Amino acid sequence: MPQGDYIELHRKRNGYRHDHFERKRKKEAREVHKRSAMAQKALGIKGKMFAKKRYAEKALLKKTLAMHEESTSRRKVDDDSHDGAVPAFLLDRENTARTKILSNTVKQKRKEKAGKWDVPLPKVRPVAEDEMFKVVRTGKRKTKQWKRMITKATFVGPGFTRKPPKYERFIRPSGLRFTKAHVTHPELKCTFNLEIIGVKKNPNGPMYSSLGVITKGTIIEVNVSELGLVTPAGKVVWGKYAQVTNNPENDGCINAVLLV
Repeated sequence: MPQGDYIELHRKRNGYRHDHFERKRKKEAREVHKRSAMAQKALGIKGKMFAKKRYAEKALLKKTLAMHEESTSRRKVDDDSHDGAVPAFLLDRENTARTKILSNTVKQKRKEKAGKWDVPLPKVRPVAEDEMFKVVRTGKRKTKQWKRMITKATFVGPGFTRKPPKYERFIRPSGLRFTKAHVTHPELKCTFNLEIIGVKKNPNGPMYSSLGVITKGTIIEVNVSELGLVTPAGKVVWGKYAQVTNNPENDGCINAVLLV
């Protein structure tokens, strides 16, 4: 066993400190002030190197923000731009012109990279850690309260096996594990019972996303192969993202809206 894994092993056996995540959050919040002080004090070559590094980071941030504000690929054509008469069957239509020919998949990848989607529920209520986890006091040593029971709906995948109880930090009850979701297609106005492929992003944080916790506002990936959706190139779409619109732990089912 490598010598450097002792911290990881200790965490597997005993879990994190009770205030680990709070301390981590505070440390990240203080980091901004530390960097500011460093930037003001650094002189000479060190100052130049630091400024160059910050410039690269800010340029990347601006690129990410520019992805958010990217205009949609369709816009209205001005009414006075027609040369001849318009056929009768086109009179009641809004004429549109393509500014950029970008496939939906490329757009979705860009938005995903920027960490933003056009979602039905842009703002959701944050779930507190006390509400999400229940402290489990089991076994011989009841003083060690490092196990947590997840009280929300979860997705674990088909080949999931639990860790030995000795090393298990988060317990996902089998009664709250979901494999299917009721997904509504906003354009077709139909609802389908589709299989969940995975949890893409939980708005409460990356830890919940990796644990597969599904709360209101979570982005999940569903198997849409039975819907017969195709890309502009003619390939069948297999997986697509959807946003959860209900509280699954209260309703006993997952309702979601497909992101198209």
